Amino acid sequence: FGNPLTWSICLERYLAKLSSVGSISEEETCEKLKGLIQRQVQMCKRNLEVMDSVRRGAQLAIEECQFQFRSRRWNCSTLDALPVFGKVVTQGTREAAFVYAISSAGVAFAVTRACSSGELDKCGCDRTVHGGSAQGFQWSGCSDNIAYGVAFSQSFVDVRERSKGASSNRALMNLHNNEAGRKAILNNMRVECKCHGVSGSCEFKTCWKAMPPFRKVGNVLKEKFDGATEVEQSEIGSTKVLVPKNSQFKPHTDEDLVYLDSSPDFCDHDLKNGVLGTSGRQCNKTSKAIDGCELMCCGRGFHTDEVEVVERCSCKFHWCCFVKCKQCHRVVEMHTCR
Repeated sequence: FGNPLTWSICLERYLAKLSSVGSISEEETCEKLKGLIQRQVQMCKRNLEVMDSVRRGAQLAIEECQFQFRSRRWNCSTLDALPVFGKVVTQGTREAAFVYAISSAGVAFAVTRACSSGELDKCGCDRTVHGGSAQGFQWSGCSDNIAYGVAFSQSFVDVRERSKGASSNRALMNLHNNEAGRKAILNNMRVECKCHGVSGSCEFKTCWKAMPPFRKVGNVLKEKFDGATEVEQSEIGSTKVLVPKNSQFKPHTDEDLVYLDSSPDFCDHDLKNGVLGTSGRQCNKTSKAIDGCELMCCGRGFHTDEVEVVERCSCKFHWCCFVKCKQCHRVVEMHTCR
């Protein structure tokens, strides 16, 4: 299957350039995204108004990945000199599984949000949600059109794997994790309501369906990362499928993340493979978890420095209506890996 790069990496390789333009509004821009396969370029040209949302979704995915992995050896670092995340995601690791899932979720989320906010001519609010509900409230307002966002994500994100025939173990892994990312949104949709009545009473309610915050999506997928299933390819009749490598484990669901290869330890600097190592990373001296100095620094030890931090303190509320604080200085110990 070669060395496939996710659509998000291809987009984000040019993110700074595209951001400086402000929007993706010319068909020529689609051609400049050289990492995309031809069918993605064609989709880009046919859906120019949607591509800004795709770009925002890619950025959302990177920011959420970096938040979720901020205290781990691999912290979702991006490198200007290499494709985003280096070669980490070209291997079938847990980290690759998370990146594919969060990227797929990012584009579904951003496109859906654009639909609801009226930015796109091709879609709007979900009009299938209307009338009365069994719970006694009235469906009204603008329900998020998650069906459109998910469908676009499937068409644009999955086409790379499907164009080469989704039969290799890596293609099957990518497609599974793409779908798991979208499921993290679909399975966490919520109902938001507004009360109507005299003097703040709630004589009746109007409600609509809304996506969860993207942080919630990231939290769900991080939990799936922690419990990801190692898989291998098998055949059921003429169909190739992924099954747990350890037959003692229960089969994974559509919501779970799966991976093929063990991850490197991410301890040492390896720019060729996009691994920055942990030298210079801040660690927690008292923690026994992965953010603790013992694990984060891979046994190399750590430096301790005293640094002065400035904080807001002695805050008081003044009528009306502002909060006034003092600035306090204190010295704290900072620990960084050797």
